[in-house]
Amino acid sequence: MTAKSSTQSRVTIPAALTVRELAELLRVSPVEVIKRLMTNGVMANQNQTIDYDTAAIVAVELGFEPEPEAAAAPEPGAPLVEPEEEPDDPASLKPRPPVVTILGHVDHGKTSLLDAIRKTRVAAGEAGGITQHIGAYQVERDGHLITFIDTPGHAAFTAMRARGAQVTDIAVLVVAADDGVMPQTVEAINHAKAAEVPIIVAINKIDLPAANPDRVKQQLTEHNIVVEEYGGDTVCVPVSAATGQGIGDLLEAINLVAEISELKANPNRPASAVVIEAELDPSRGPVATVLVQRGTLRQGDAVVVGETSGKVRAMLDDRGRRIKEAGPSTPVVILGLEDVPEAGERLRAVADEKLARQIVEERRRRREAQEQTQHARVNLDTLFNEISAGKLKELIIILKTDVRGSAEAIKGALERLSTQEVKLKIIHAATGPVTDSDVMLAEASNGIIIAFNTRIEPSAKKRAEAAGIEIRSYNIIYQVLEDVEKALQGMLEPVYQTVVDGHAEVRAVFKSSRVGQIAGSYVTDGVVRRGSLARVLRGKEEVAKGRCEGLKRFQDDVREVQTGYECGIVISGFDKFQVGDIIEFYHEERVS
Repeated sequence: MTAKSSTQSRVTIPAALTVRELAELLRVSPVEVIKRLMTNGVMANQNQTIDYDTAAIVAVELGFEPEPEAAAAPEPGAPLVEPEEEPDDPASLKPRPPVVTILGHVDHGKTSLLDAIRKTRVAAGEAGGITQHIGAYQVERDGHLITFIDTPGHAAFTAMRARGAQVTDIAVLVVAADDGVMPQTVEAINHAKAAEVPIIVAINKIDLPAANPDRVKQQLTEHNIVVEEYGGDTVCVPVSAATGQGIGDLLEAINLVAEISELKANPNRPASAVVIEAELDPSRGPVATVLVQRGTLRQGDAVVVGETSGKVRAMLDDRGRRIKEAGPSTPVVILGLEDVPEAGERLRAVADEKLARQIVEERRRRREAQEQTQHARVNLDTLFNEISAGKLKELIIILKTDVRGSAEAIKGALERLSTQEVKLKIIHAATGPVTDSDVMLAEASNGIIIAFNTRIEPSAKKRAEAAGIEIRSYNIIYQVLEDVEKALQGMLEPVYQTVVDGHAEVRAVFKSSRVGQIAGSYVTDGVVRRGSLARVLRGKEEVAKGRCEGLKRFQDDVREVQTGYECGIVISGFDKFQVGDIIEFYHEERVS
């Protein structure tokens, strides 16, 4: 294309746009833009988003002078696109209930304690006795509401537990009186400290004969948790989830700490909330449990969360009752989102659904542009070289779970199993049953499918069996990690050691029209066998390596020859024997 005049050649390009939009700006066909991108190492279709720098290169090659588009002034209500929110006027703040997180070791009775508080059985329904999902509940004590976030205690859920501490006002650290401080107890302390929230220690199981609360208090001092009894400022309450002893004292302690903290929020503003849990319900569609932090969330509100939007079609409280609005510190289940959001994402109410969709589209474009920038320069040559050199070995996994929180936790734990030799790559993690499309993805990528607490559609199972795709079903997380770790170890290159079986000295060389040279040899030590690996040594130098293809005693073919006997030897791919050569016979043994 010939260059245009200076007035025609200027083109204003936004920070991110699709290939088709760029083609329209430059008044050429999308195919032309795609060709230019390919010559610069970028593989993109016409609907793919590219960033300004990539688009500018194409524009210059086509004779244009690119310039970045100035940032547009935000529309009314659009500041919600930005992560920052306007601060509240102190006069608008009103008291709100405290948000409490239960933290502690995996089997110290966290869920049982919460069960004793809210009189609802939870622990018995969990696979393996381990809480698999984050839940949020409210209880009332002396006219005061308290919101509890129940975080999982399994080590694989460290990230979820950390986020639980970050959205909370008070952390209740549960320590078993008969077991004391354990590694996950220390993790919980660190998460609570990182979130800069006050800690209340609940020493559980004090009804047991082996209970030793004083030992627990002493152990806590080693981690800078000093209880009031020892002159510190940490409230400590002995409780028994089994008998209900001390539960009232614990709730009073929470109310006291909350009162001192003077927790407040502005209920009269668009709602801002955090997603505690999200899943795809077969009958209701995407369902999210959110904790309102600021403002009031109302039925009918247009909302945006991550890269999905929607309208609050219905809201349910923690007891499953339909409600019209939810103020600060209130956990609610909402219906009406277009897709399942990520646990931990921020939800915001906006002016209308149109604005919500605009915000989501902008976020998506920004992410795609960023990903395109990161991956644009990958080319087939470098990938081929790495694979050929044996530097790249991958175990590909497609992960399907019942809820988003489990997907996030399992994905993080699995990725930490990667080693320098073998990389574990989760190419798709989502909620819902295993479907035909999951099997097709596994087929295309030569991967396996892990189904956690979710079903496998019959058609998907049939397709997987026909294609030889493995689908593993689990309902306990540590079994997933254990099996995958074994699979990774199986992919590692085995380590072999060479074991020498014997040596033979070449004393004469014979020619054969059928097999070439035959080494007339004398077995000096060990045993030589037909089919064994062999190397030919001339002085200190190895001149050949191969396999013993022929072994004769006089005119007879034999399987092996012992020390002190003569024989004729034929080595594959070598017929340049010299008298005095030493033939070393050996085999490889796997040691790991």
